[in-house]
Amino acid sequence: MSRKAKENPMDVPPRGLDWHWHLAEGPVEVDTTELEFALMRTFEGFGRWQSECLASVCDLAATGPENALLHIIRMNDRPKTIKDLARLTNRDDVPNIQYSLRKLIGAGLILRKGAGRSGVTYEVTDEGRRVTDDYGAVRRRLLIQAVAGVPGFSDRLAEATRTLNLLSGIYEEISRVAATHRRG
Repeated sequence: MSRKAKENPMDVPPRGLDWHWHLAEGPVEVDTTELEFALMRTFEGFGRWQSECLASVCDLAATGPENALLHIIRMNDRPKTIKDLARLTNRDDVPNIQYSLRKLIGAGLILRKGAGRSGVTYEVTDEGRRVTDDYGAVRRRLLIQAVAGVPGFSDRLAEATRTLNLLSGIYEEISRVAATHRRG
């Protein structure tokens, strides 16, 4: 009897294509892998969107993560430490964060204040405030207007946010488990 004949029809995704491969042999694996690919594509598209939106309001060629740092520094109009920025972005690559901060300082969008390891904070300049305000206006005009026109999209966004936050925690936990069981 062939492998296909032995499979339970409930175990095969109803998609008409062969979805079985090294990362996805069953329905849960197929769904998880499809979500991971969607996350990768969304992340890349989001980064391009951030870069293009920022480029429409200033001359800085910034990556998506650099743009995110700028807006997080502006968030709540409170200065942020590198530790704050790493925690809020779920990053642990402090040297790359520092590089991005130097780039934003060089562009005149943020200021570094204080000294020492724990006394340094970053805040937006007047130019940084103008750029983030202009970015927000372009974002409202293009992105928010586009998603607002999709019926029920607000509820879908809220559910997606809950799901992604849950997945973030799961990925963090399983990365810790994987790190404790590394080979050699």
